[in-house]
Amino acid sequence: MAFVEFIDVTKTYHSGSVEVHAVNGMTFSMERGELVVIVGPSGAGKTTVLNMLGGMDSATSGTILLDGRKISGLSERELTLYRRHDIGFVFQFYNLVQNLTALENVELASQICRDPLPADQVLEQVGLADRMDNFPAQLSGGEQQRVAIARALAKNPKLLLCDEPTGALDYQTGKQILKLLQDTCRTTGHTVAIVTHNSAFTQIADRVIEVREGRAAREQTNEHPADALVVEW
Repeated sequence: MAFVEFIDVTKTYHSGSVEVHAVNGMTFSMERGELVVIVGPSGAGKTTVLNMLGGMDSATSGTILLDGRKISGLSERELTLYRRHDIGFVFQFYNLVQNLTALENVELASQICRDPLPADQVLEQVGLADRMDNFPAQLSGGEQQRVAIARALAKNPKLLLCDEPTGALDYQTGKQILKLLQDTCRTTGHTVAIVTHNSAFTQIADRVIEVREGRAAREQTNEHPADALVVEW
């Protein structure tokens, strides 16, 4: 059994009498420890996939499995616990608490989890050993995103979900964040999924899932993923 499985998943929204099929029979899998890039144009359904995989939205039909556990069909309370303990989130915008230091922002996440990692240790891993006592306003955009990644990793999640994690960053800083995510996957064994519209990111992935019109149009593996620092876009 694969670490993550989407099996014929649909997500339907209703706008008045109109049904909108954001995801329409999605099937794909991910293996443990992979860096996965889910790529597609706006409106293709990739963010809906991330939301369902992260327990922020529920499937209309189909089956979602993570590490052998059926996620689709969980109650609201069960989904809350699932998000808290099993999933780390990194978004385009950093969502840091402005009146807390970098260390305190990371500690926020570690305080709600079963088996957290030490906040100072994770900040050191993301290259912020000398910035722990700084507030977000004292950090660059790239540094703030590193804090956000550290906050997600401190939960020691089964799956790290990243939604356009370089979208608010300049080109060079974006490449550094991609490199950090790639290195994190390699060194810690975490499974990392990056949702993006940027097809260049597929070069660094172990697995690529191309999403179009609510379906997985193509799924392929890379035997020799590129180093994130050499990727151009």
